[in-house]
Amino acid sequence: PMLLGVRAVIAQSFERIHRSNLVGMGVLPCQFREGVSAQTLHLDGTETFDLVGMAEGIAPRQEVSLVIHRKSGETETVPLILRIDTPIEVDYYLHGGILPYVLRQLLGT
Repeated sequence: PMLLGVRAVIAQSFERIHRSNLVGMGVLPCQFREGVSAQTLHLDGTETFDLVGMAEGIAPRQEVSLVIHRKSGETETVPLILRIDTPIEVDYYLHGGILPYVLRQLLGT
């Protein structure tokens, strides 16, 4: 997914292995809060999105915000939970995934 340009996946929930695989590939898994979904937000595919709240870095399960830019020009901000669940997953994500992380560790950089 990252090689195709996917930088984040936002879902109502994640299966453990799917969430872990996203982190391992350097893709940011984010989760809607309880009761919020693409349907309740009336998303139709014409929107663009910004993820904000990570300028100071990331921490396991921190809250970030999704800014929805609608075709009409309206914007809406929705809280999300960053589903990077452990400190080592933070490192994996910051290195672009588990493979770049391991390679850098082996090379000592």
